[in-house]
Amino acid sequence: MTPPSPHLDHPEQPAAERGLDDPVGRPHLTDPLRHPAQAGAVTRTKRAWILLALTTFLPGSAQLIAGNRTLGRRALTVTFSVWGALILAGLLFLLHRTWLFALVTGRFTSLVLIVALILLAIGWAVLFLDALRLIRPGLLAQGMRPAVLIGCVVLMVLTSGSLGYSAYLVGVGRSALNSIFSGGQAFEPVEGRYNFLLMGGDAGEDRVGRRPDSMTVFSVDAKTGQAVTISLPRNMQGAQFSEDSPLWQVFPNGFSCGDECILNALYPTVAQEHPDLYPDSPDPGAEAMKDAASGITGLDVQAYIVVDMDGFSNLIDALGGITVDVGGRVPIGGGTNEITGEKNPIDGYIEPGVQHLDGFHALWYARSREGASDYDREARQRCVQSAMLAQLDPANVLTKFQSITEAGEQIIETDIPEAQLSSFVDVGLKAKDHELIQYGAAPPYYDDLFPTYPDYDQLRTDISGVIEGSESGQTPTPIAALPAVALVGLGQQMALGETPEEAGTTDVELAAELTENGTCSVP
Repeated sequence: MTPPSPHLDHPEQPAAERGLDDPVGRPHLTDPLRHPAQAGAVTRTKRAWILLALTTFLPGSAQLIAGNRTLGRRALTVTFSVWGALILAGLLFLLHRTWLFALVTGRFTSLVLIVALILLAIGWAVLFLDALRLIRPGLLAQGMRPAVLIGCVVLMVLTSGSLGYSAYLVGVGRSALNSIFSGGQAFEPVEGRYNFLLMGGDAGEDRVGRRPDSMTVFSVDAKTGQAVTISLPRNMQGAQFSEDSPLWQVFPNGFSCGDECILNALYPTVAQEHPDLYPDSPDPGAEAMKDAASGITGLDVQAYIVVDMDGFSNLIDALGGITVDVGGRVPIGGGTNEITGEKNPIDGYIEPGVQHLDGFHALWYARSREGASDYDREARQRCVQSAMLAQLDPANVLTKFQSITEAGEQIIETDIPEAQLSSFVDVGLKAKDHELIQYGAAPPYYDDLFPTYPDYDQLRTDISGVIEGSESGQTPTPIAALPAVALVGLGQQMALGETPEEAGTTDVELAAELTENGTCSVP
């Protein structure tokens, strides 16, 4: 009996898989891919890099032509299946990307995706190790062995490592989504728009309870992604409620509490005195603010997001800071301690000019009220919002995903259902194609008296006009910028030739004299 050729890789395999010309047994030993021992040094080196390249771009093909063909066929089946899934995902992204986002953000489907990514990462790593076995580093020239080994490790990290890191990111995101967002059914846009209230809740050591000092309604066109923000000043009096709101029972004529019933006082009032009005809500104060925002703007505000300002700086740091063009010197510190009544010291300033602000300075830039009006603060807060949106590019989010999600878990509360995320992600991507249109029930769009004692009918009419204009990209014009006629808070008009006293208002004067403390832009 003739012993098997010592040059055959696997003598126990069938002839077709041992590189034989035919079943009779005539060895085909000149094929360098399957029999590198018969090849020269240069050919062996080329063969090594070819096998690594095949494993990188067509996993399983190296085994099919130079190793275990059964393993190669199975691996190629998986490879083509993954390619098919990616093509299908691409088509879904182009035709109906909401479905694709639903698969990625769903609790069960995201878990399946994590498991699949882990298994693919392990399988790809195994194929690289098997390719290294097929290469037979011992047959390579001594100087090429380290290069091939390093190349194999690098390619394995780039491929299997990327899949493993993707599984990790999906896992981190899945955990964050489960902790931040609520259950329940997704809601449909109202008259083609999603409307939600973003609040900056402040419950620091010098504050009595949590009160949202920053309140902004986001109204987003569900088809185009064009977003309009409407700032609601905290000093608004007599906030309105619709008849279907639980607060109509208590405040049918508007929010009234007997003393300076400004808008942000509604949050602790309801949370402490009327939580029974919202028995199914974990945050009755936030629900009340949502109802007030609906009554004030005339929009159906569907959800709320509360950002804890004490942890806001962590989110800014997670984003890598923000860049703003500071219009005027902004104090760090100052203001009055509401508990002790003492004046807080000023610890420094944010200087004018283009500044890259870390979380600490961005927080003070948004909240500082020393030497400034509430309207200055609102203008700066709108600027910070725009600067944060500018930082949310895919590369920045992916590289800092863990820190962003960890910060988000700590500071964000919302009643947005998790099932809503797919549609919101879709709208968010569309919003990146448009400039954010900003508006506010305060100077420079109205005089300084209007926000305190607003004509709510006029405000709702004005907001409706701003949203209608946003469909064509039209931005609202501040009263100080009008060349010949100025809009006033009560919807009147006056010629610029009249004195403020003759016109019965100081709108133009006040709008023109807004301090530099409240001006800024995003470079």
